[in-house]
Amino acid sequence: MVKLTEEEKETLSYGDVAYLILKDKNKKVKIQELFKKVIELMGQSEEDYANNIGNFFEVIITDKRFIMLDGGFCDLKINHSTKVIVEDDEDDYEIISDDNEFENDIEEDNYEEDANADDDSDDDLQDLVILDDNEEIESDML
Repeated sequence: MVKLTEEEKETLSYGDVAYLILKDKNKKVKIQELFKKVIELMGQSEEDYANNIGNFFEVIITDKRFIMLDGGFCDLKINHSTKVIVEDDEDDYEIISDDNEFENDIEEDNYEEDANADDDSDDDLQDLVILDDNEEIESDML
């Protein structure tokens, strides 16, 4: 069970306290329940809960220590493996579970594409028009 000293209550952020709670529980928790526990541990009121639930939600979304799960749950990212689905030109899908494998796979794909590149790649850019800041688009170009 997580307990905070008076100093910790004053210095820790909502995200830090949420991290301690999730680390202690070692399982996913509904965001609203987690924030209620954070408010309780920090000795704050129901009014603080109502006024800051939006800020807490933003912390959970942006703080890289957390991961959003289905059904309004969140957990620590370290408790979950990341799977990335990569779609290539042939509509084949590949699931990669290790970030390093993903980076290596992309580098290999880029190398293969560069090696197999045709001179036809310039055709994609034939209609490209570059304008200076002071130039206006002429209606016949549209």
